[in-house]
Amino acid sequence: MSVKIPVSPIPCLNFVSGKFAPAHGSKRQVTSPYNGNVIGEFHESTAEDVDQAVREASIAQKLWAEVPLKERTKILFNFREILVRDLDEIAHLKSSESGKTFAEGKAGLLKGIEVLEFATALQNMDMGGKMEVSRGVSCEYRREPLGVVTSITPFNFPAMVPMWTIPIALALGNAYIWKPSDKTPLTSMRIAAALKEAGLPDGLFQVLQGGQGTVEALIDHKDVKAVAFVGSTKVARAVFDRGTKLGKRVLALGGAKNHIVLLPDANPELAGPGISDSFTGCAGQRCMAAAVLLAVGDVDKHIQKIIERAKSLELGKDMGAIISKAQVEFLHNAITKAEQQGAKILVDGRKATVPVGHEKGFWMGPTILDNVAANSEVAQLELFGPVLSIIRCKDISEAMKIENSNPYGNACSVFTSNGALAEKVIQNASAGMVGVNVGVPVPREPFGFGGIRESKFGQGDITGHHSLDFWSNMKKVTMKWEKQQDSNWMS
Repeated sequence: MSVKIPVSPIPCLNFVSGKFAPAHGSKRQVTSPYNGNVIGEFHESTAEDVDQAVREASIAQKLWAEVPLKERTKILFNFREILVRDLDEIAHLKSSESGKTFAEGKAGLLKGIEVLEFATALQNMDMGGKMEVSRGVSCEYRREPLGVVTSITPFNFPAMVPMWTIPIALALGNAYIWKPSDKTPLTSMRIAAALKEAGLPDGLFQVLQGGQGTVEALIDHKDVKAVAFVGSTKVARAVFDRGTKLGKRVLALGGAKNHIVLLPDANPELAGPGISDSFTGCAGQRCMAAAVLLAVGDVDKHIQKIIERAKSLELGKDMGAIISKAQVEFLHNAITKAEQQGAKILVDGRKATVPVGHEKGFWMGPTILDNVAANSEVAQLELFGPVLSIIRCKDISEAMKIENSNPYGNACSVFTSNGALAEKVIQNASAGMVGVNVGVPVPREPFGFGGIRESKFGQGDITGHHSLDFWSNMKKVTMKWEKQQDSNWMS
């Protein structure tokens, strides 16, 4: 199914106190990667817009914190039903602004709904615990919300990444302010409308359109207690530093340079499509995409399968567009430089056929580079595009040395039929997420998402069980009602 692209620009509004309204800053445009046409426009949120949203959120949050968890999750159940009902329509919209295929747009929202289902299950989990620790003395945990929290999300997953944090933060009793990417603001209005229809009280969920100035105003606001961010490492580090210097809780996920170790004994039916789909899915514009293939020994038969799969993909149908013209130019230059440095081009995506009628869009096909030097830019720099660099390795030890030397720590996979070799990669990989015969090792809920090193600034994960402590505080209560006949140090 082809992506339905808006014919005329859609006004992208803020959502504050249950109402849609434009912000008061400078005007910006939203361009579809598919055809280069303007499909949306918005005004950037000013510091005054941010202050109003935070003040309204603070008032609403105090009432929301008194609502029992089971009642909060009833609204999230409604939210889920609305998203499922409107799944195709939202998938078309988010794909039109991010460049994804329709199938990828739909899959991303379904992954977000999976996190929502985890949040609705919090009512059935042990959210605290109570124990008699001495005669007549009990201790218990009580999980309490932080207050007003904010999340800054990237262009490549306009629905999935915000849905990692919206349900959990709201279920735990917080008010939530979302600053979507300035490249993909259209989807945010559909999410806001769905929460409004689900019955979420006004003020608990706010959307502020904008750019860097809006982000800084949100981080700096004294009543914003926690900041979540997903994007490049450069910006993640800046967000983390700015927020933590103000004493705020910050979890900022950065970039990646993911490695796949390919061994000769790999299952061809798993390795070929698994590796190819990893670096071409979402046109390579995801932090879990394979970027470097560590080819150990004689694995040419597997590489041929990867090449065949990549060449079979049709732009606009099997693979989406690149987010901007500038990014396409960056990728072209990186490929040219890699070739000048000795890399051999096995598949050249610069020559791929552009979909008919979309010639003004931003396109590049799958690109595979062989004999890449481990210390070259293309092997070390995050490209964020459908480019796979093959580094030839004599053994698994050399492969793991190369993987360990990269500054990021998001994901690493291995394709093999040998359990002992798979375990060696699992134990030695410098990554927060590891896959065995899986090209994109994204954990399913309730296992949380998160890398290490330059891929994450802050503690814990952004989803799953380990996300709960980021969005809440644990109050410890000790109680005694009667004097006991005997005594110990607690008496």
